[in-house]
Amino acid sequence: MFSGNTDDVFDLFDEDEVADTAVVPAIPTKRIRENDQTDHRKKDTKFRDHYGKKAKTSTSGTLRSINAEYRPVVADEVEQQVEHEFAVTGEGLVDGDKGALGDGTSAPATNGPTVTASTKESHLVISHQVRHQVALPPNYPYVPISQHVPPAEPARTYPFTLDPFQRTAIYSIQRHESVLVSAHTSAGKTVVAEYAIAQSLRNKQRVIYTSPIKALSNQKYRELLQEFGDVGLMTGDVTINSGAGCLVMTTEILRSMLYRGSEIIREVAWIVFDEVHYMRDKARGVVWEETIILLPDKVHFVFLSATIPNAMQFAEWICKIHSQPCHVVYTDFRPTPLQHYLFPAGGDGIHLAVDEKSVFREDNFQRAISSLGGDKDDKGSRGAKGKGGKRDKSTKGPSDLYKIIKMIMVKNYHPVIVFSFSKRECEGNALVLSKLDFTSSEEKGMVDTIFKNAIASLSEDDRSLPQIEHLLPLLKRGIGIHHSGLLPILKEVIEILFQEGLLKVLFATETFSIGLNMPAKTVVFTAVRKWDGKETRWLGGGEYIQMSGRAGRRGLDDRGIVILMIDEKMEPAVAKGMLKGVADPLNSAFHLTYSMIINLMRIEGISPEYILERSFIQFQASSKIPELQNEMHVYERRLEELTIPNEQQIQEYYTIRTQLDQFNRDIRDVLNHPQHSLPFLQSGRLVRVRMDAPADADEKEYDFGWGVIITFHKTIPRVKGDDLTAPPEAPKVIVDIVLQCAPGTEEGSKNPKPCPANVEKGDMVVIPCALSAIDGLSTVRVFVPKDLRAAENRYQLLKTIREVNKRFPDGVPLLDPVEDMKITDDSFKKLVKKVELLEKRLFSNPLHSSPELQEVFELYETKVNLNSKIKNIKRQVQMAESIVQLDELKCRRRVLRRLGYTTASDVIEMKGRVACEISAGDELLLTEMIFNGAFNDLTVEQCVSLLSCFCFGEKVEKVGAKMRDELAVPLRIMQESARRIARVSQESKLAIDEEEYVQSFRPELMDVVYAWCQGAKFSQICKMTDVFEGSIIRCMRRLEELLREMVAASKSIGNTDLENKFAEGINKIKRDIVFAGSLYL
Repeated sequence: MFSGNTDDVFDLFDEDEVADTAVVPAIPTKRIRENDQTDHRKKDTKFRDHYGKKAKTSTSGTLRSINAEYRPVVADEVEQQVEHEFAVTGEGLVDGDKGALGDGTSAPATNGPTVTASTKESHLVISHQVRHQVALPPNYPYVPISQHVPPAEPARTYPFTLDPFQRTAIYSIQRHESVLVSAHTSAGKTVVAEYAIAQSLRNKQRVIYTSPIKALSNQKYRELLQEFGDVGLMTGDVTINSGAGCLVMTTEILRSMLYRGSEIIREVAWIVFDEVHYMRDKARGVVWEETIILLPDKVHFVFLSATIPNAMQFAEWICKIHSQPCHVVYTDFRPTPLQHYLFPAGGDGIHLAVDEKSVFREDNFQRAISSLGGDKDDKGSRGAKGKGGKRDKSTKGPSDLYKIIKMIMVKNYHPVIVFSFSKRECEGNALVLSKLDFTSSEEKGMVDTIFKNAIASLSEDDRSLPQIEHLLPLLKRGIGIHHSGLLPILKEVIEILFQEGLLKVLFATETFSIGLNMPAKTVVFTAVRKWDGKETRWLGGGEYIQMSGRAGRRGLDDRGIVILMIDEKMEPAVAKGMLKGVADPLNSAFHLTYSMIINLMRIEGISPEYILERSFIQFQASSKIPELQNEMHVYERRLEELTIPNEQQIQEYYTIRTQLDQFNRDIRDVLNHPQHSLPFLQSGRLVRVRMDAPADADEKEYDFGWGVIITFHKTIPRVKGDDLTAPPEAPKVIVDIVLQCAPGTEEGSKNPKPCPANVEKGDMVVIPCALSAIDGLSTVRVFVPKDLRAAENRYQLLKTIREVNKRFPDGVPLLDPVEDMKITDDSFKKLVKKVELLEKRLFSNPLHSSPELQEVFELYETKVNLNSKIKNIKRQVQMAESIVQLDELKCRRRVLRRLGYTTASDVIEMKGRVACEISAGDELLLTEMIFNGAFNDLTVEQCVSLLSCFCFGEKVEKVGAKMRDELAVPLRIMQESARRIARVSQESKLAIDEEEYVQSFRPELMDVVYAWCQGAKFSQICKMTDVFEGSIIRCMRRLEELLREMVAASKSIGNTDLENKFAEGINKIKRDIVFAGSLYL
């Protein structure tokens, strides 16, 4: 517990805020609930007022407080259509352009429309939206933003005319009302943040600027220091001028200040959350969410975000948890319009897919796809494909990239950022261009000077590192590399060189698109598919928007160019989703952690339930309730209007038929089991095929009728992620079947449709089918032509199928399960008998021969479906009303009690206080190791090496030599402790995989860290592993942060031996290039 009174610590602003706004008659909003007596105009002067009331939660876990009080009022909706005129000059890229791709000349092709206005200056007019809304507490005296009167002396003025969205957002700040600004990269969101900072500093109030990563914090500190002067930095490992009026910090630091009741918070008027869309990050997004919840209501917010479709939902959440207005200012304005091109693998030209007015060019897209190769009418069998049956995807290689970059240089469309999805591909692509030279002798001299000045502080040995020596020649040629595996000092040098215009080509990974303000004229994607840790998938619309947004420099370029190198056939819908798709919504990534639970339990008046109730994930769940209830009322009205004659009789008939359908499906599953069906999947056998229809289709399933088997093969599912301990899935059997499909169906289509009844032929296509799609195996086998690539041979099979149907007017004979397939299982025989009995009952029912059967059956089926939908919605409403993750919280509390961190009455024990000090590593395992003496007999080097397992999470391709004994023994002890925690977690009903948990602590860098602690040079430890240099340094820096926390943890229990040991560990690792200072500081 805090020793002092939280009222005193968080006593905020007893005096009235400084008013910047002239008084205008207020327009009060209407209440949502008449019985809500909360006066939201009352001054919330104390942090305790925000924290003091414990959330009332029923034992069933249903919300009874914040989510039941009211819903914010959405008001002042204003939408503007704003036109911007762009001067367009110079020769632009042309659809089908082969400039510098073939013969090295830049003559434009003549087979496509010119995208821009040839050589003479013209003007391009583009319109865009600016939308404003505000979420208000009920009864808040709101003044419409259009009636706002700006102060005579604003806190900050600008030498340019503000864009409408900037002006609207600044008006919100002048009124002391929070605002979320949602706009594209480089649209000018920073102007809004700067105004909030200027206003706070003028009013002698403090302002905090938070960013998602330390690198961005360092860069932002440098910018704001030059602009305002009174600026400090707090990132954990660096603290500069902590008494400044404006503090730049990471969100983790801000959360830590809230946990500990920092004095700084009581002086803060505004907090800027930059890149707030980062809140959806699975690993760290929860920190943002928790911080926003814990902040006092008196603090106002500026949220800067990329475009998010559910911005208003986020604003309503802020309004609800902090009882204050939150404006949303959204614009789809791009200061520089973008043109999106496709470059097909092995091609010799580019194709305009989306123009600067965001119009999707379907014809150009199809032209690009068709140039990838392969005859679209060639719908032959997979089994019939020879070596030439599939295009070699490796044609998109270095030569293609070389062509594109050369064309960009000839057209003067540099600087260019080339995005790749792996560090090694980044470096490989740079080496491909290493013989090209893009800089003048003067620029080479500037690069050399900046580079040598930057590394001057390094030791001579560190300046000779291969990464440093190999990179300088590339940089001098105007080619840069930026990824997480680079040395931090090199990344910063490259950023500075790029900002100064000395790098013409920058090869970067996706992380370069986060936060850093470094636009280029052109952006190139080397691939459109990426591995996300679980699967290889198409690039998402939000990811594409974020990265392509780097194209086009405001005030410098008349448009930005985006080029996609494609090497696989894309459906138009996939391409449109990527090129023109909406940004990803801001969905909560909230999850419980032990550190969060323990820290919240020790704060008076706060509980973990408090955070759960106010979490964004809870708000999103409960916000669906009104819509669900409206949907349920519609179904209930339809149910009331439904009249069914002879309902009891049709109910009995429906029950029998439903049971019969289920038993038939069970029989089908048995017949289709590989054990029984594989021997009969010979080429030429006729099979009946039924497939589940998509959810949006009118039918439940598609009946393709009879098809012909070509071949079958087994597929082994890919292991998901890094979890190699998971049991392997059984191989799946895929059967290639020639089916009569709707015209236009592609070979291998995953969503084929059967040929409509009114179409004579349709397309005979080879479709890969799961065994479950086979509805019947016939006794008939037909001749299959050898070459099915020819359409006439496939249509010959259609004629054969029709001939078979004529010969068997009573139905094509099926294989007998017992006689032919030799299924003698007793349970199967019982299943067949049940079907026979039910069929007798069905045929004897009076309704079976009634002409009204179909109509009455459909009516009753409608009633059953409506009842099912109503029941499902009620279940969803019940889930939305209950506290999300409450069951998990109960399990985690049980774990804490069993391990001795808390008492039965949730009072923090000594173990719990130690765990509160740790957040950079697994707090439970590290606390257990402290208390069971795991570190007591270890040397400093052993302790530090062991702790590296908590700071390194990358997958290493090649494991080094066998670990030395002095490290292997401590590792085993740590793993035994981890297994104990996993077992206690399982006993506490928490879903956890013991092996996965143990393997999450990776020992790959233990030997490296051990050698570093013993004084080895950085060049020496780099030779001990395949891990990138930047990854080693990142691990070391995290390790230093963890060691500082271990010092604090040891100090909290008075263990001076451990405290000194960990402090000495800091001294041993904190040296040379590993902890070289940032160039921004």
